[in-house]
Amino acid sequence: MKLVNGFTLMDYAKKKGILLPAFNTTNYELTSGIIKGFESTGLGGYIAISSSNLKLSSPKIIADMVKSLMADTTTPVSLHLDHGKSFEDVKACIDAGFTSIMVDASHLPFEENIQEVRRIVEYCHFYGIPVEAELGAIQGKEDDHVSEEDAKTNPDDVAEFIERTDCDLLAVSIGNVHGMDLTPNLDFSLLDEISSISSVPLVLHGGSGIPFDQVRKAKEKNLIKVNYGSDLRQAFIRTFGGAYEQNHNEFDLMSLSKESIFNIQGRVEAIIKEINM
Repeated sequence: MKLVNGFTLMDYAKKKGILLPAFNTTNYELTSGIIKGFESTGLGGYIAISSSNLKLSSPKIIADMVKSLMADTTTPVSLHLDHGKSFEDVKACIDAGFTSIMVDASHLPFEENIQEVRRIVEYCHFYGIPVEAELGAIQGKEDDHVSEEDAKTNPDDVAEFIERTDCDLLAVSIGNVHGMDLTPNLDFSLLDEISSISSVPLVLHGGSGIPFDQVRKAKEKNLIKVNYGSDLRQAFIRTFGGAYEQNHNEFDLMSLSKESIFNIQGRVEAIIKEINM
Protein backbone atom coordinates (compact mmCIF):
# COMPACT_ATOMS: atom_id res chain seq x y z
CA MET A 1 0.00 0.00 0.00
CA LYS A 2 1.17 3.52 -0.70
CA LEU A 3 1.81 5.91 2.15
CA VAL A 4 -1.35 7.83 3.00
CA ASN A 5 -1.63 11.54 3.56
CA GLY A 6 -1.77 12.60 7.21
CA PHE A 7 -5.16 14.26 6.74
CA THR A 8 -6.51 11.01 5.29
CA LEU A 9 -5.11 9.04 8.22
CA MET A 10 -6.80 11.35 10.73
CA ASP A 11 -10.13 10.98 8.91
CA TYR A 12 -9.65 7.22 8.99
CA ALA A 13 -9.04 7.31 12.75
CA LYS A 14 -12.12 9.43 13.41
CA LYS A 15 -14.36 7.16 11.33
CA LYS A 16 -13.08 4.02 13.06
CA GLY A 17 -12.96 5.64 16.49
CA ILE A 18 -9.36 4.59 17.09
CA LEU A 19 -6.27 6.16 18.59
CA LEU A 20 -3.33 6.38 16.19
CA PRO A 21 0.05 5.21 17.50
CA ALA A 22 3.17 6.89 16.12
CA PHE A 23 6.14 4.52 16.33
CA ASN A 24 9.60 6.05 16.08
CA THR A 25 12.10 4.29 13.88
CA THR A 26 15.85 4.55 13.43
CA ASN A 27 16.81 1.62 11.24
CA TYR A 28 15.61 -1.24 9.05
CA GLU A 29 14.75 -3.63 11.87
CA LEU A 30 12.58 -1.12 13.72
CA THR A 31 10.85 -0.08 10.51
CA SER A 32 10.16 -3.65 9.44
CA GLY A 33 8.83 -4.64 12.86
CA ILE A 34 6.55 -1.58 12.97
CA ILE A 35 5.07 -2.26 9.53
CA LYS A 36 4.55 -5.95 10.32
CA GLY A 37 2.79 -4.95 13.54
CA PHE A 38 0.46 -2.56 11.75
CA GLU A 39 -0.34 -5.16 9.12
CA SER A 40 -1.00 -8.00 11.55
CA THR A 41 -3.42 -5.92 13.66
CA GLY A 42 -5.10 -4.33 10.65
CA LEU A 43 -5.05 -0.91 12.32
CA GLY A 44 -3.07 2.00 10.90
CA GLY A 45 -0.90 4.72 12.34
CA TYR A 46 2.37 6.57 11.86
CA ILE A 47 5.96 5.59 11.26
CA ALA A 48 7.95 8.52 12.64
CA ILE A 49 11.55 9.65 12.68
CA SER A 50 12.89 12.69 14.48
CA SER A 51 15.16 15.36 13.08
CA SER A 52 18.01 14.18 15.32
CA ASN A 53 17.76 10.63 13.97
CA LEU A 54 18.07 11.93 10.43
CA LYS A 55 21.76 12.37 11.26
CA LEU A 56 22.05 8.60 10.75
CA SER A 57 20.32 8.57 7.36
CA SER A 58 18.72 10.98 4.92
CA PRO A 59 14.95 11.50 4.63
CA LYS A 60 15.09 9.88 1.19
CA ILE A 61 16.70 6.71 2.55
CA ILE A 62 14.04 6.47 5.25
CA ALA A 63 11.20 7.15 2.80
CA ASP A 64 12.50 4.65 0.25
CA MET A 65 12.90 1.98 2.95
CA VAL A 66 9.38 2.51 4.27
CA LYS A 67 7.83 2.50 0.80
CA SER A 68 9.68 -0.69 -0.10
CA LEU A 69 8.59 -2.51 3.06
CA MET A 70 4.99 -1.40 2.54
CA ALA A 71 4.74 -2.63 -1.05
CA ASP A 72 2.55 -5.63 -0.19
CA THR A 73 0.63 -4.21 2.78
CA THR A 74 -2.99 -3.08 3.02
CA THR A 75 -2.97 -1.05 6.28
CA PRO A 76 -2.95 2.79 6.10
CA VAL A 77 0.28 4.32 7.37
CA SER A 78 1.67 7.86 7.22
CA LEU A 79 5.37 8.72 7.32
CA HIS A 80 5.85 11.45 9.91
CA LEU A 81 8.68 13.82 10.77
CA ASP A 82 8.81 13.94 14.57
CA HIS A 83 10.25 16.94 16.42
CA GLY A 84 11.22 18.76 13.23
CA LYS A 85 13.85 21.26 14.31
CA SER A 86 14.39 23.28 11.14
CA PHE A 87 12.68 24.42 7.98
CA GLU A 88 15.43 22.64 6.04
CA ASP A 89 14.53 19.29 7.64
CA VAL A 90 10.85 19.85 6.90
CA LYS A 91 11.52 20.67 3.27
CA ALA A 92 13.84 17.66 2.85
CA CYS A 93 11.23 15.32 4.31
CA ILE A 94 8.44 16.61 2.10
CA ASP A 95 10.71 16.34 -0.93
CA ALA A 96 11.43 12.72 0.05
CA GLY A 97 7.74 11.82 0.30
CA PHE A 98 6.85 12.23 3.99
CA THR A 99 3.10 12.65 4.44
CA SER A 100 2.91 14.25 7.89
CA ILE A 101 5.06 16.83 9.69
CA MET A 102 5.67 17.92 13.25
CA VAL A 103 7.50 21.13 13.96
CA ASP A 104 8.86 21.53 17.47
CA ALA A 105 9.50 25.15 18.32
CA SER A 106 8.23 24.75 21.88
CA HIS A 107 11.62 25.78 23.27
CA LEU A 108 11.11 29.27 21.84
CA PRO A 109 9.13 32.09 23.47
CA PHE A 110 5.41 32.03 22.67
CA GLU A 111 5.51 34.61 19.85
CA GLU A 112 8.56 33.02 18.20
CA ASN A 113 6.97 29.58 18.48
CA ILE A 114 3.92 30.92 16.63
CA GLN A 115 6.00 32.54 13.92
CA GLU A 116 8.09 29.43 13.25
CA VAL A 117 5.10 27.09 13.22
CA ARG A 118 3.14 29.43 10.97
CA ARG A 119 5.99 29.57 8.46
CA ILE A 120 6.15 25.78 8.24
CA VAL A 121 2.36 25.38 8.17
CA GLU A 122 2.13 27.67 5.14
CA TYR A 123 4.77 25.61 3.33
CA CYS A 124 3.28 22.22 4.25
CA HIS A 125 -0.31 23.19 3.50
CA PHE A 126 0.76 24.22 0.01
CA TYR A 127 1.55 20.52 -0.51
CA GLY A 128 -1.58 19.37 1.35
CA ILE A 129 0.35 17.99 4.33
CA PRO A 130 -0.83 18.41 7.95
CA VAL A 131 1.34 19.93 10.66
CA GLU A 132 1.56 19.03 14.33
CA ALA A 133 2.90 21.72 16.67
CA GLU A 134 3.84 21.63 20.35
CA LEU A 135 2.79 24.01 23.09
CA GLY A 136 4.49 23.55 26.45
CA ALA A 137 7.74 21.74 27.26
CA ILE A 138 8.07 18.00 27.84
CA GLN A 139 10.74 16.87 30.28
CA GLY A 140 13.13 13.99 29.61
CA LYS A 141 15.40 12.56 26.91
CA GLU A 142 14.32 12.53 23.27
CA ASP A 143 17.06 10.92 21.15
CA ASP A 144 20.15 13.08 21.75
CA HIS A 145 18.25 16.01 23.28
CA VAL A 146 17.78 16.22 27.05
CA SER A 147 15.28 18.69 28.49
CA GLU A 148 15.03 19.45 32.19
CA GLU A 149 12.22 21.89 31.58
CA ASP A 150 8.73 20.78 32.60
CA ALA A 151 6.35 23.53 31.52
CA LYS A 152 2.80 22.29 31.16
CA THR A 153 0.66 23.62 28.35
CA ASN A 154 -1.09 26.82 29.41
CA PRO A 155 -4.76 26.48 28.41
CA ASP A 156 -5.01 30.27 28.14
CA ASP A 157 -2.63 30.11 25.17
CA VAL A 158 -4.26 27.24 23.28
CA ALA A 159 -6.97 29.01 21.26
CA GLU A 160 -4.68 31.85 20.18
CA PHE A 161 -1.85 29.47 19.28
CA ILE A 162 -4.05 27.28 17.08
CA GLU A 163 -5.76 30.21 15.40
CA ARG A 164 -2.55 32.07 14.61
CA THR A 165 -0.49 29.06 13.51
CA ASP A 166 -3.29 27.18 11.70
CA CYS A 167 -1.73 23.91 12.93
CA ASP A 168 -3.68 20.68 12.43
CA LEU A 169 -2.69 18.79 15.60
CA LEU A 170 -1.46 20.01 18.97
CA ALA A 171 1.06 18.14 21.12
CA VAL A 172 0.46 19.01 24.76
CA SER A 173 2.46 18.81 27.97
CA ILE A 174 0.26 17.55 30.81
CA GLY A 175 2.79 15.61 32.88
CA ASN A 176 3.92 13.26 30.11
CA VAL A 177 7.68 12.78 29.74
CA HIS A 178 10.18 11.58 27.16
CA GLY A 179 12.14 8.39 27.78
CA MET A 180 11.93 5.76 30.52
CA ASP A 181 13.99 7.42 33.26
CA LEU A 182 11.20 9.68 34.53
CA THR A 183 7.71 8.78 35.75
CA PRO A 184 4.78 10.43 33.96
CA ASN A 185 1.99 11.96 36.01
CA LEU A 186 -0.85 12.98 33.73
CA ASP A 187 -2.95 15.95 34.81
CA PHE A 188 -6.40 14.98 33.54
CA SER A 189 -8.08 18.13 34.80
CA LEU A 190 -5.66 20.13 32.64
CA LEU A 191 -6.31 17.81 29.70
CA ASP A 192 -10.06 18.32 30.17
CA GLU A 193 -9.58 22.07 30.04
CA ILE A 194 -7.32 21.98 26.97
CA SER A 195 -9.67 19.56 25.21
CA SER A 196 -12.63 21.86 25.74
CA ILE A 197 -10.70 24.73 24.13
CA SER A 198 -8.75 23.07 21.33
CA SER A 199 -10.30 23.08 17.86
CA VAL A 200 -7.77 20.48 16.63
CA PRO A 201 -7.02 16.92 17.81
CA LEU A 202 -4.46 16.47 20.57
CA VAL A 203 -1.23 14.46 20.71
CA LEU A 204 0.68 12.89 23.62
CA HIS A 205 4.42 12.37 23.38
CA GLY A 206 6.24 9.93 25.65
CA GLY A 207 3.70 7.13 25.37
CA SER A 208 6.14 4.40 26.40
CA GLY A 209 6.00 5.39 30.06
CA ILE A 210 2.27 6.05 30.34
CA PRO A 211 0.04 3.24 31.67
CA PHE A 212 -2.36 2.02 28.99
CA ASP A 213 -5.46 2.74 31.06
CA GLN A 214 -4.41 6.40 31.25
CA VAL A 215 -3.84 6.51 27.49
CA ARG A 216 -7.34 5.10 26.92
CA LYS A 217 -8.76 7.67 29.34
CA ALA A 218 -6.97 10.48 27.48
CA LYS A 219 -8.40 9.15 24.21
CA GLU A 220 -11.81 10.33 25.41
CA LYS A 221 -10.50 13.92 25.50
CA ASN A 222 -9.92 14.60 21.80
CA LEU A 223 -6.63 12.64 21.74
CA ILE A 224 -5.95 11.22 18.28
CA LYS A 225 -2.23 10.34 18.37
CA VAL A 226 0.23 8.98 20.93
CA ASN A 227 3.97 8.54 20.35
CA TYR A 228 6.03 5.45 21.18
CA GLY A 229 9.80 5.20 20.84
CA SER A 230 11.59 3.85 23.91
CA ASP A 231 9.46 0.71 24.07
CA LEU A 232 10.55 -0.45 20.63
CA ARG A 233 14.17 0.57 21.03
CA GLN A 234 14.39 -1.48 24.20
CA ALA A 235 13.03 -4.51 22.34
CA PHE A 236 15.71 -4.02 19.69
CA ILE A 237 18.61 -3.44 22.09
CA ARG A 238 17.64 -6.28 24.43
CA THR A 239 17.69 -8.74 21.55
CA PHE A 240 21.37 -8.07 20.86
CA GLY A 241 22.31 -7.42 24.47
CA GLY A 242 20.80 -10.70 25.61
CA ALA A 243 22.64 -12.61 22.88
CA TYR A 244 25.93 -11.02 23.88
CA GLU A 245 25.42 -11.84 27.56
CA GLN A 246 24.82 -15.47 26.63
CA ASN A 247 27.78 -15.65 24.28
CA HIS A 248 30.44 -12.95 24.09
CA ASN A 249 31.58 -14.45 20.78
CA GLU A 250 28.14 -14.10 19.15
CA PHE A 251 28.39 -12.84 15.56
CA ASP A 252 25.23 -14.08 13.81
CA LEU A 253 23.93 -10.65 12.89
CA MET A 254 21.36 -11.97 10.40
CA SER A 255 19.59 -14.22 12.89
CA LEU A 256 19.62 -11.57 15.61
CA SER A 257 18.26 -8.94 13.24
CA LYS A 258 15.39 -11.25 12.32
CA GLU A 259 14.76 -11.95 16.00
CA SER A 260 14.74 -8.23 16.78
CA ILE A 261 12.14 -7.62 14.05
CA PHE A 262 9.98 -10.34 15.61
CA ASN A 263 10.35 -8.80 19.07
CA ILE A 264 9.60 -5.28 17.83
CA GLN A 265 6.53 -6.54 15.98
CA GLY A 266 5.29 -8.09 19.20
CA ARG A 267 5.59 -4.80 21.09
CA VAL A 268 3.83 -2.93 18.27
CA GLU A 269 0.95 -5.39 18.24
CA ALA A 270 0.58 -5.24 22.02
CA ILE A 271 0.56 -1.43 22.08
CA ILE A 272 -1.97 -1.09 19.25
CA LYS A 273 -4.32 -3.55 20.95
CA GLU A 274 -3.94 -2.00 24.41
CA ILE A 275 -4.62 1.58 23.40
CA ASN A 276 -7.64 0.59 21.32
CA MET A 277 -9.34 -1.88 23.68
